Amino acid sequence: MSKAKQKSKEQNDIALQYFQTGYALVNQHPLFRVLLDAAYVTRRKDHSCYPEQGLCIVESNGSINCHPTHRAEPEQWARAIAHCLLHLGMEHFMQQERAPEWNTACDCVVEKFLTDLKFGKALYDHELPQGIQDEERLYARLCGSMDKSEFMGFGTAGLEADMRIVPTPRYNWNAPKSWAKLFAVALNAAVRSAVSVVAGELAADWQESASSPAARAKEWFISNYPLLGAIAASFKLINDPLICQRMEISIAAISPGLREIYITPQAVLDAEELRFVMAHEFLHAALRHDARKEWRDAYLWNVACDYVINQWLSEMGVGERPDGLLYDEQFRGLNAEAIYDRIITDMRTYRKLATLRGVGLGDILPGEISESADVDLDSFYRRALSQGLEYHRQQGRGYLPEGLVEEIRALSHPPIPWDVELARWFDEHFTPIEKTRSYARPSRRQSSTPDIPRPNWVVSKTALDGRTFGVVLDTSGSMDRALLANALGAIASYSAARDVPAARVIFCDAEAYDAGYMQPEDIAGTVKVKGRGGTVLQPGIDLLEKADDFPEDAPVLIITDAECDKVMLYGREHAFLIPQGAQLPFVPKGKVFRMRG
Repeated sequence: MSKAKQKSKEQNDIALQYFQTGYALVNQHPLFRVLLDAAYVTRRKDHSCYPEQGLCIVESNGSINCHPTHRAEPEQWARAIAHCLLHLGMEHFMQQERAPEWNTACDCVVEKFLTDLKFGKALYDHELPQGIQDEERLYARLCGSMDKSEFMGFGTAGLEADMRIVPTPRYNWNAPKSWAKLFAVALNAAVRSAVSVVAGELAADWQESASSPAARAKEWFISNYPLLGAIAASFKLINDPLICQRMEISIAAISPGLREIYITPQAVLDAEELRFVMAHEFLHAALRHDARKEWRDAYLWNVACDYVINQWLSEMGVGERPDGLLYDEQFRGLNAEAIYDRIITDMRTYRKLATLRGVGLGDILPGEISESADVDLDSFYRRALSQGLEYHRQQGRGYLPEGLVEEIRALSHPPIPWDVELARWFDEHFTPIEKTRSYARPSRRQSSTPDIPRPNWVVSKTALDGRTFGVVLDTSGSMDRALLANALGAIASYSAARDVPAARVIFCDAEAYDAGYMQPEDIAGTVKVKGRGGTVLQPGIDLLEKADDFPEDAPVLIITDAECDKVMLYGREHAFLIPQGAQLPFVPKGKVFRMRG
């Protein structure tokens, strides 16, 4: 390698080191770090957008294009990058009739800000003019007949304009919708940092204190929002960046069992957005979304709950929903269970979505309270939420969605067992039959009093006509015999109690077999579990539909282990009876009863 090439390489390496050092200075400042995270800084030779004379140019999409070989001091690089960030934060990208004068006015305002802040080293030797106020006034002065020379040369691109408006984002796809809003958050963070230094607090001390935004948001719930006030008071706020980083929490998460809520201090959230996020996490805990998961996929269940909560909070007006949170109008009015049944049909898409913790990570964290603690979490959350609801209504603290009120009411009652739900299903389809007394059939007490005739209660045969239902029974080898026996026993007892004389039974394994009408109590004795699972139930459904002696309005009960293909019942009333923990591979239109052993 020639001496000239070696010297050039060393200079480029030094230039890169200076650039990286200057970039680090910007990243360490609490005001510019927030803006820098949302911007896209590039330094490439194959990029044609950097200035020929000067250090960098900023584009309206958040891209900052830096000169790849310019050898400036680290403090000058820091000043130039901060200058570009302030153009974004102050929203200087406006279409003006005289663009050069507008760019000059914005450069002067930004440089005055940086000079007052005493950040970095200026790129120019002459001093800023006196009397610089805001961009609009200075722009009006520059457009007049005044001397402009004293206001020139304060940009970062030499004689070129250091701001460019581009029609579409070219590099930075994560740019915020409002740079001004982000700048306000950055100013807030800088002020808090300065106050902490003056007060003698350690820079790394992120423990819960009254001065932190998260702590103030939590205090707002305790003081001003009775629905979640008791819940908020019972949770410990974890605001440590190291803990959040170790637990891979990008914005927020909650552990209902440990009663801890985690808020990342680096999250770019204003006061209203922080209230929304904290209310989101408190509702996860209060509505017992961790315990209600049961057999469902943990992450998809978390996503379904997020859709419900974000919809409610948006309607209630609790804070402001941050950009990017899960929200879809097609799920309006649905509960978490119904949304889950929908999204599992497209798991590949919904697994790519992000909760407040991040992509593929649920913000409902596991964690159990110690066994020695005398606390019943279910009763605690139920009591706190129900009392909060009453206080909220009594004090007139705002609108509450009907779905949220229904869930709070439902938490006050234990879940209904599967066999009770099945009994209610029978009640819906088989109304009680009016019985009459008849002397044609003697009473059981007749033998005790032979001289006194006693009638018996009888049911007319015409009343039993069409009083039946269909049973499509999965007899594959994957069916659990104990659960199958429980299901058939429940069917037999409910059928007898509701005067159902017979049921039309279809056995399904390798092929469908029509067993005809059977008395419900005889079904269990004829079932032989065989095969290896993966049953196709549709042929059994088709047998029932084509049967001439099966009523058109008779319901169908499908008993399966859920390892089956999709079935079509052509609008007929039906229900599924599956084991606890199983999940049908399609969204069922009828009711689903989950058998517990």
